[in-house]
Amino acid sequence: MANPILKKKIAQGEFVFAPGIQDMITGVMANKVGFDVVYGTGYWATASAHGLPDAGIVSYTQMVERMRTLVRTCDGAVMADADTGFGGLLNVHHTVKGYEEAGVSAIQIEDQEFPKKCGHTPNRKVIPVEDMVEKIKVAVEARSDENLLIIARTDARQAEGLDAAIARAQAYAAAGADILFVEALESKDEMKTACAQVDAPMMANMANGGSTPMLTVDEMKEMGYAIAIAPSLTSLAAANAAEKALIAMKEQGSPEPEGVPITDFKEFCSLIGFDQVWEFEKKWAK
Repeated sequence: MANPILKKKIAQGEFVFAPGIQDMITGVMANKVGFDVVYGTGYWATASAHGLPDAGIVSYTQMVERMRTLVRTCDGAVMADADTGFGGLLNVHHTVKGYEEAGVSAIQIEDQEFPKKCGHTPNRKVIPVEDMVEKIKVAVEARSDENLLIIARTDARQAEGLDAAIARAQAYAAAGADILFVEALESKDEMKTACAQVDAPMMANMANGGSTPMLTVDEMKEMGYAIAIAPSLTSLAAANAAEKALIAMKEQGSPEPEGVPITDFKEFCSLIGFDQVWEFEKKWAK
């Protein structure tokens, strides 16, 4: 069952700022910090779990299991990337049912041709707007949990221009999408225009190194956004920290190199659930 907190926050006009979660260690740390909504990112989950680029290579089965594990691990509601719905209309129906059963609170479907590409990489192509409208209608009809939200993403900005991307978002909202996501906008003015012209909750993508300007929560709220995701921050930070730790280990020849901050092992054991294991063993171990 979907965690209702995301739907409640949007209904109450409370801005949602969700970090991207690529693996379960990051999910555990998000619990510690206290995020009540997180984003199951397709790009970074694919990189973390499979060491592959976000180019439509990972299957529905692989992704839904990753999201299921993320839902189990994270205390907060999970917004989940579902690429194009992994195919045509029947695939979309099956994807929504599977993600709903996995317990996500929102499922994001985009209007790219299959196989898709990361939204901040070149050569993306989009399907006809009429085809995506049908996908959204199928997604809306497929869900049975009233707390599951449908996020419709358009990647048309680069291929068709800003006006066409906004028109697509308007059509997707009319088809029943709960949240609209106009990907890879290239300036503050474009972001303001999109928010002004789409009469539905809008989501911004704060992707480090991407095409869209990086803004604060206050700036995005002022523009009219309801939700923002930071899909790449934790992954890029983790990659940078791992690289620095490996360099220091190699150069210093030590398992505890100077200048490398690490989380306390005992604390992490507790965060990951070993306290419950040990309590169980006290009660039942012979």
